[in-house]
Amino acid sequence: MYKAITFFDLDHTLFNEQTRVDPEVADAMHQLKQNNVLPVISTGRNIFEIPETLAVTGIDTVVSANGDYVIFENQPVYKAIIKPTIITEFMDFAKSHQDTTTVMNNEGARIDYVTDDTRSNYKSINTRIPPLGARDFIKSNEIYMMVVSTVGRDQKYIDTFKDTLTFYRNTPFSMDVVVKDGSKKRGIQELIKNAHLEGIPTYGFGDGNNDIPMLEYVDHAVVMGNGLPAVKEYAEFITTKNTDHGIVNGLKHYDLI
Repeated sequence: MYKAITFFDLDHTLFNEQTRVDPEVADAMHQLKQNNVLPVISTGRNIFEIPETLAVTGIDTVVSANGDYVIFENQPVYKAIIKPTIITEFMDFAKSHQDTTTVMNNEGARIDYVTDDTRSNYKSINTRIPPLGARDFIKSNEIYMMVVSTVGRDQKYIDTFKDTLTFYRNTPFSMDVVVKDGSKKRGIQELIKNAHLEGIPTYGFGDGNNDIPMLEYVDHAVVMGNGLPAVKEYAEFITTKNTDHGIVNGLKHYDLI
C-alpha cells in the first residue's frame, strides 16, 4: 500500500516553538501522501489535544499517549489501559508529595488539583490546565496516560511503581506516565501489526527522551538539530532545528519529498 512510513514527534519536532505546524511542514505532510508515503504522528500528546494539527496536515494515523492509544486512518487499532486501582494508588502517592496528577484518554483530561509546578508545566507546552475532577473522571473513563507535575523526585516514582508504570521526563516540570513498558515503539509495533503494514521501510523524527524507543526501532532515525544530546546518539541522520526547516530537510535527505 505504501512505499514508506514516517513517524513524527510533535513538540520541538513537527511543531514550531509556538506549538503550531508551519505551512511548509503542513505542505510536506501532503507531499508525503502524494508520494505514497504514510505520515504518522507519534506523540506523548493525546488525540483530543491536536485536532488543529490533524486538520492542517491531513494526517489520520496517530500513535498517541506515548504509544498507549493508536489510530489508523481514524480507526482505533490499539489501546493500553491503566488499571483504576493503579491510578488511585499513584494519585495518593503523588498527593503525599504535593504533586498533581492529570489523567487522560483520547477524548479529554482531568486534574486533581493545581500547584505552581502544574502551572509551569502547562505553560511550557502552551496548553491550558485541564479541569478539576480527576478522581470522578476515572470512575467512568478508560485512562491511557497520566502526567505528574513534579520536580526532583523522578527516581522515587520510578522505584515505587517499577512493576506497573513507565515514566518519561518530557518537561522540567513533569513526567508522562504510561503502562509498564508502554512506549512509542510499542505503539508503532501494534500499528504495523494491526494495520498490516509489515515490510514497509520506516522513518522516525524526534528530539526528546520519549522518542528514543521509536528511534531505536525504526529503520531510519532522524533527530532534530535541537534534539537533546543523549537523543542524538540514536540518530542515523541529524537534520537542522525544528525552527530551521528541520522536517523538510530531513525528508529531502531521504528523497521522501
